[in-house]
Amino acid sequence: MEKVEKKAYGAHILVFPYPLQGHINPILQFSKRLAAKDVKITVVLTNYMAKTIQIQDGPFKVETVSDGYDDVGWSTAEDYVERFETIGLKALAELIERIQNSDDTPPVSCVVYDSFVPWVLNVTQKLNLVGAVFFTQPLAVNSIYYYIYRGLLKVPVPNGEMISIPGLPQFKVLELPSFVSDVESFPHFLRLLVDQFSNIEKADWVLFNSFDDLEPEVLNWMAKLWRVRTIGPTIPSKYLDKRIEGDNDYGLNIFDTKRAECIDWLNAKEDNSVIYVSMGSMAVLNQEQIEEVAGALLGCDYNFLWVVRKTEENKIPSTFRKDISTSPGSEKGLVITWCPQLEVLSNPALGCFVTHCGWNSIVESLSLGVPMIAFPQWSDQPTNAKCVEDLWKVGIRAKVDEDGISRKNELESCIKEAMEGEKGKEMKKNARNWKELAVQAVSEGGSSDKNVDEFLEAI
Repeated sequence: MEKVEKKAYGAHILVFPYPLQGHINPILQFSKRLAAKDVKITVVLTNYMAKTIQIQDGPFKVETVSDGYDDVGWSTAEDYVERFETIGLKALAELIERIQNSDDTPPVSCVVYDSFVPWVLNVTQKLNLVGAVFFTQPLAVNSIYYYIYRGLLKVPVPNGEMISIPGLPQFKVLELPSFVSDVESFPHFLRLLVDQFSNIEKADWVLFNSFDDLEPEVLNWMAKLWRVRTIGPTIPSKYLDKRIEGDNDYGLNIFDTKRAECIDWLNAKEDNSVIYVSMGSMAVLNQEQIEEVAGALLGCDYNFLWVVRKTEENKIPSTFRKDISTSPGSEKGLVITWCPQLEVLSNPALGCFVTHCGWNSIVESLSLGVPMIAFPQWSDQPTNAKCVEDLWKVGIRAKVDEDGISRKNELESCIKEAMEGEKGKEMKKNARNWKELAVQAVSEGGSSDKNVDEFLEAI
């Protein structure tokens, strides 16, 4: 495996993610890219997150700060954002000042911080450091939040209204992020997302986990506002350019993966014969929806690998496991609590991915050339699903009824179309094209690679 050619940039960059696995993974991968270019990296985690996650040794040092929830974790506390800012501001400033005064560590020259914590800029400006905001969600989704911040899109949005954003197709209300289409659901989350732009004009750099070819029109529009650069896809080098030695996985997990069990099972299946179903680390399906998914998987003519977190297992119908053949090596389906998703998506047995459309899962699917059945639940997922189907044309969105449930027959129809229909053939062709473009972006001289070099040279 070829190493990335190193340049002596001489920088020490402090990286500050938001304490969620879906936010830590991409910024951690970006850190590996920077470290491979001979940059010293310090990753800062909250005390509770550092105790909770399993993080492998990497080309970076890990420091911790308090967020006010050191012992119990923040969960969905509505006061978390304010408390994190109050306590985090002081803790982060003290950490950086300690590093700056250290005799054995180079001084920090730049802080790359998650867009959910815009207050970090107060620290960087006070200490005269470069501040680079890192967006873990796509440009398309964030352009909607920016429109709300500027007052160009009023919420709640009236039903039936079509929404126009520069560089994007028109959106129906239910294709907007759930916090926008249903403003009463999680109003504190909507404030958090809109406030990402509260001081963005003061940021030295605006970085996105995307790549130029994926969102060119909205990128061109945003680039007129700020110093925007795409630096993705942020997945391990093994699955893209293979230039970073030893970069085979994220190196971080909150859940225990059942690697041997699911990979051995996959390896026993024929190519393009398996449906992979996963709703990510946070989405919660109700009992009725779980039952419809179970019925569709039993009713379809394909093998399936279904990830159901431990907290959701009690919703699976009691007879479901009995209905799956238990003959070694030939069972129709495998239900597992968690899995190494990148290994699954890159396995030749995989035919398509039934996904909640979290951005990290979509980036992985695009990078590995896997067509999708879009099954969005909340947050940015409805907008991501719209892009998957209409913009990038690599997926089908499962329709829901008046109760918001995607029924067994609908799911079976989507699976059959994705696996053997004419639209499915087009999706697979487009998925292979996106895979090539993703690899090109991070390879030497690609758009993301050049953007990273430009960023480091400026620092």
